[in-house]
Amino acid sequence: MKNNFLYLGRRSVLLGFIIGILGLIPLPNKIAMAASKAGDKKWSLSKDEWKSRLSKEAYQVLREEATERPFTSQLNDEKRDGVFLCSGCENPLFSSETKFDSGTGWPSFWAPLPQAIETKVDFKMIVPRTEYHCQRCGGHQGHVFEDGPRPTGKRYCNNGVALTFTPKI
Repeated sequence: MKNNFLYLGRRSVLLGFIIGILGLIPLPNKIAMAASKAGDKKWSLSKDEWKSRLSKEAYQVLREEATERPFTSQLNDEKRDGVFLCSGCENPLFSSETKFDSGTGWPSFWAPLPQAIETKVDFKMIVPRTEYHCQRCGGHQGHVFEDGPRPTGKRYCNNGVALTFTPKI
């Protein structure tokens, strides 16, 4: 019985490793693939069009799925009432009512606005994580974790450079 448990454990680790390695292999035209998943065809822009629209940092996060350094976003300390928008297409993603201080160094929310984001499984760190993107333009926003506050228990950990903020008037 004990050997079966160890065998299943090794098989699971090996399978996770293989899947993780496959997730690390760059896909051809990855940026075009992200854009093609956008809900609004108007936002299926070319690589050059996105580069001209966005700062270098925003381009790397939104279009190449990079992660900004923690504690670098001014939005971390944003406490006013308002709405957080995708910095790629200005799609409203989060209400300030769902923002909380997670202590992680990135703006965090416990729920997105309805139909604002789409999710997919990400194996870049070998273990599967849930990655989320703007539903409109397909721009990478961050990852969702199961360690957030009530009522959802979720933590939408967002790259600050992928967001803009519009205060409530």
